Amino acid sequence: MKYIVPLIMLLAVGSTSCNKMLDEEIVTNVTDDFYNTKSGFQTAVNGSYVSMRNFYSTERGMTLTETGTDIITNGSDGNFKFTSQYTSQLDSRYDHVREVWNSFYQTINTCNVAIDRADKIPDLDEAVKKKGVAEAKFCRAHYHFVLMQMFGAVPLRLHENAEIVREAHRDAVSAIYDAVINDLLAAEAELPATQAEWGRATKPAAEHLLARVYLTRASSPEAKAGDYANAAKYADMVIKNYGFKLLADVGQVWAQGKENNDETIWAAQYTTDPLYGYPDNNACRFFLMQYDVLKGMKRDLPNGTPWKRFRPTKFLIDTLYKDRIHDVRYEKFYTTLWKTNAPVDNLKMGDTAVFLPGYDVSDAVIASKPYMLVPPRLYTEKLYPSLNKFADALRPDNQASGVRPFIAMRLAEAYLIEAEALMMDGKKQEAADLVNVIRWRSARIGASPAETQANRDAMTVTAADMTIDFILDERGRELVGEQLRWFDLTRTHKLVERVKLHNDEARNNIKPTHVLRPIPQDQIDRTVNEFPQNPGY
Repeated sequence: MKYIVPLIMLLAVGSTSCNKMLDEEIVTNVTDDFYNTKSGFQTAVNGSYVSMRNFYSTERGMTLTETGTDIITNGSDGNFKFTSQYTSQLDSRYDHVREVWNSFYQTINTCNVAIDRADKIPDLDEAVKKKGVAEAKFCRAHYHFVLMQMFGAVPLRLHENAEIVREAHRDAVSAIYDAVINDLLAAEAELPATQAEWGRATKPAAEHLLARVYLTRASSPEAKAGDYANAAKYADMVIKNYGFKLLADVGQVWAQGKENNDETIWAAQYTTDPLYGYPDNNACRFFLMQYDVLKGMKRDLPNGTPWKRFRPTKFLIDTLYKDRIHDVRYEKFYTTLWKTNAPVDNLKMGDTAVFLPGYDVSDAVIASKPYMLVPPRLYTEKLYPSLNKFADALRPDNQASGVRPFIAMRLAEAYLIEAEALMMDGKKQEAADLVNVIRWRSARIGASPAETQANRDAMTVTAADMTIDFILDERGRELVGEQLRWFDLTRTHKLVERVKLHNDEARNNIKPTHVLRPIPQDQIDRTVNEFPQNPGY
């Protein structure tokens, strides 16, 4: 590629913080030789994680993975509605694809610095070297896998780019799969089951990502015999071997301050320190409706900063979350009630100010209430149920970015990966058994054990229910907002079909072209050879 990554941009590790979170400090004004030292090696390893913060919990990452699907569409604000609506503005000049592409390749080069130089560093402890290289390989595999899912054939970079290279070529998708799997297998063999600093790669994180990769390849033209079996195997290892547990209350999985819980396999870390770059963990803002201009309401930290970027589709609310009697996920994941925080007229502090009941009510009922009552027929791009998984009431002020970790891998997904893989291998009852574990966890706790069991029975599915559309529905109910949906739909070849069926804003524009993102124009422009664009862009 034409660019070179300045090594002074890499990050170094500092002392372990009190909460054992991955802790870093900036190292600047160093020469290239620094990265041939033990300290330089650790700097490169830690720098391998940098682009996780560029992608997870950011507007670019969320826009590229959640909106424009069957379950999330655009809200009223933002400059990137064309991504959700698949209009002609979704082209090679699109900022988000450029930012992800450039950031990932820069950080892949950082990974390669750690991997290529490890054996050349005098007196580097063997255990430190093996673990550090394994972490860098986990990150390198992660970036290549995301790039491949978004863009198809991309340049495969497995060695340090130490000088300006003016040519770039798109490597075969099959070769990228092989490299990603090889990296993850190597990482899985050397990584520990846990790390003292939370946020570092671990053995179960590598296995979870392997399960995703095998599942994705299994339904692709590059599929190999045994891919579904391997996806099921690695997901099963994550489920059984490390003591992970589904939380009894699904609403607590994303509870602020408790992200490092029994269900979390791996999470991307954040900090507000601007020296680290990419401090824009703004997921807490994107899914919120415009509550702050309504009667009795003003903007505050507990309710969040409503940027109105993304809203649920009618399909998600009315179909996937139709059962709100037995299944608690809608009420756990979505905010539908706002309490008065700016008293006015007959609304006192703490009174209901806005309520979205989720079912229709007459105009007479609406008029009879002192508060604003918004049934589904009155939802707009500004008024809608608001996903609350990423709420961040601990930001210093309404203008500040968040610092919450982003849970990128959790146990519930491992169950759903294994279920899908088994189903595709014809083992539908085993698949249903795994799906039921997820569904039973979200069954409403009743007033008696018998009532609780009745709710679980109502949510129980059978082998006959096991289809790819049902699996996608269940993943939508469970994993909404977690930066997986666009990948799920492209992986299963359902993007165009389900968007046309379920997304009013996008159905008239989406076409087969959109199963890949456009190659950034600056990547095409900076190569002296011809760098092919994806078809249709």
